[in-house]
Order: sequence, then C-alpha cells, then structure tokens
Amino acid sequence: MRSFLSLLPPALAAFLLPSCASSGGAEERLIPTWRALATEDDRRRLREWRDAWTEALDEARAAGHSAEIAAEGALLEPDSALPGSALPSGDYRCRTIKLGSRGDDGLAFVAYPAFRCRVTPGADGLLHLAKVGGSQRPVGRLLEEHNRWMIFLGTLQLGDERSALSYGRDRERNLAGRLERVGEQRWRIAFPFPHFESLLDVLELVPAS
Repeated sequence: MRSFLSLLPPALAAFLLPSCASSGGAEERLIPTWRALATEDDRRRLREWRDAWTEALDEARAAGHSAEIAAEGALLEPDSALPGSALPSGDYRCRTIKLGSRGDDGLAFVAYPAFRCRVTPGADGLLHLAKVGGSQRPVGRLLEEHNRWMIFLGTLQLGDERSALSYGRDRERNLAGRLERVGEQRWRIAFPFPHFESLLDVLELVPAS
C-alpha cells in the first residue's frame, strides 16, 4: 500500500514531512487535520451529512424498504453513534448498503454481501483502511475529529485496478465519510452524497473473528 504522503499534493506532502525538534533533535511527527487535507467538495459533503441521511432514508422508505431499514437497527439510524469511535487494527467483514438514488431509474435500497476489509496503523501515524474484495473498494485514511466520530478520506478503487488513485486527483473517485461506532463491535462509515449511484453509502464493519 502506498504511503499516506503519496496521496497528497506535492506541496502539502512536503509540508507534512517529519521535522526535528529544537531540543535534543528528536523527530517530531505532524498529524494533519482532515480539514487541511480534504478538498472543498468533500468538506461540503461532510457538512451536509444529515441532509444525505434524511433524503436517502426518505426515498428508501417511500420505495417500500422500511422493513429492511428497521432490520439493520442502529446501523441505519443517523444519530446512533456511541462514544469511542476508534477502530482497532485488524481484519473486518465489511458490507455496503446504498440508500437513495441519483437517477430516476436507480434502486433506492441495495445491500451487498460482506467482503474483507483491513485496518492497519501507518508509518504516518494514521490508521489505513482498505476494502480487499469487491468491484468497488474504498482505500484511505482515518483522521481524528471527535470522540464519537473520525473522518475517512480516500479514493474508490474499481474493478481490476492494482492501485488506488491519489486522493484529490479525481473528484469523482474521492471519498469522504464519518466513521462511527454503533454497537459493541460494530462500526460504520457513512459516505454522504457519493458521486456514483446513491445518496448515501453506509459501510458496515465488524471484526472478522
């Protein structure tokens, strides 16, 4: 997997390179904030997260999917986040639920089977998350924001692509979401207003073992 700095514009990557402290020469690591890294478009999408939830759920229920939504419990309740959002490193079973549609002929509710995701600590001091299987694979980093959520910034890797595009290179591939814990061993990343297909994507993560 490529380093976090390789996902950034050159000027910002250079700014984030480790520097030496004036006392003792110890190496310091500057952990960036998500606002410093996110594109303007992604900052807007994250600000509108509640609008995405409302529109997506309303459309899915109007299309007859109330029972499926209720069956998912806290996963599809916008205000169900619990304290302690940090996601432990390891392998996860992750599945995507798409809510709402960006077109008149789209589906208002689609639940995909689970694939494997992996969370690893990076040398950059951030958690790296990558979906290992499937035709649409989020790849990115998790940044601290609040006790009840973290911010995911990354890109969408498609089909048989062997590597992910750098974040910010292709607006349509950029991903921005809120990671929240919604159960004892259950997390989600909610992606408001994704550029493809739906109004809201919810990626559920539960430990693989």
